[in-house]
Amino acid sequence: MADFSRVHLSVLDTVPVWRGSSAADSLRNALDLARHAERLGYLRYWVAEHHNTPSLATSAPAVLAGQIAAVTSTIRVGSGAVLLPNHAPLVVAEQFGVLESLYPGRVDIGIGRASGADASAAERLRGYGAAAGDDFSSRLAELEGYFGPGREKAAVRAVPTPEGRPPFWLVGSSPQSAAFAGARGLPYVYAHQIRPGAGAASLEAYRAAFRPSVQLDRPYAAIAATVVAAEDDERAEYLGRAFVLGQIVMRTSDWFTLLPTAEEAARHRYGPAEETFVRERLDPQLVGGPDTVRRRLAALVEETGADEVMALSMISGHSERVRSYELLKGALEDLRSGGTGGSEGAHATVHSIELN
Repeated sequence: MADFSRVHLSVLDTVPVWRGSSAADSLRNALDLARHAERLGYLRYWVAEHHNTPSLATSAPAVLAGQIAAVTSTIRVGSGAVLLPNHAPLVVAEQFGVLESLYPGRVDIGIGRASGADASAAERLRGYGAAAGDDFSSRLAELEGYFGPGREKAAVRAVPTPEGRPPFWLVGSSPQSAAFAGARGLPYVYAHQIRPGAGAASLEAYRAAFRPSVQLDRPYAAIAATVVAAEDDERAEYLGRAFVLGQIVMRTSDWFTLLPTAEEAARHRYGPAEETFVRERLDPQLVGGPDTVRRRLAALVEETGADEVMALSMISGHSERVRSYELLKGALEDLRSGGTGGSEGAHATVHSIELN
């Protein structure tokens, strides 16, 4: 039986951009959501990295993390993840050195191994970020070195050099990436929202490979999941289909589309293959009314033993997106109390401005 009293909730944001709005609207919504997440007691707020994707306004995670830190006061901020193949390690160290200097003790550096872009954009990004013949391990070691012992005597230093060292995390979606993180003594985030079938095996591999480090003396693992929590299952299904339809359109006809709204998704006639895709994307995730989300949250934590759940809510209406995070917090509070519903978090009132 999982000890839900020790489980933390955090936010993972890809800053989705919906039809009828703009990237500027979505970025402002992210700042508003961060304030709500802090009020609700979420532990951290991370932003992803994507490129050449107009439907996701997260091309510069360090910049956005700084803006989020500026409008909050206690919640941790960071990247989920900075995609290291796209960047010179020195640049990443300097960006996060600025953040840690301004917001000491509140900054995380989540690192990923992918490019977050299509092939053409990835080639251009790597033209600036990667040197010929290097690999992820060496790049990560260089990045860690800018914050490690002896950095004051190095020939090349990341400036500014903050007094503290931001925690490094590895973000991945396979047992191999999990074992890599464990062997280096790093905390790990498994991307259940991308590959829901291998979370338990990956976190088991992480714990088996774990070796204590200067950062971490025991394993610490989070699992990132799509969360669409609403007043009932029917409403959650209605809200959740919008982003999935956007994925269908991007994969089949228009990579540069903005995401359809829930109303547009409700009007769409799904073919058999599309309906199968919808079920694959929604059924393994935390999608439903309060009771369903509570059951699925409990099952996910029980199955994986995760210490933390990072929630990615892709919902077109901003107020309903905020509500999803409130309901998720209520679900965890119910599990902590051993109840079956009715927590204060599940009935909190939303006071946010609808920007899109």
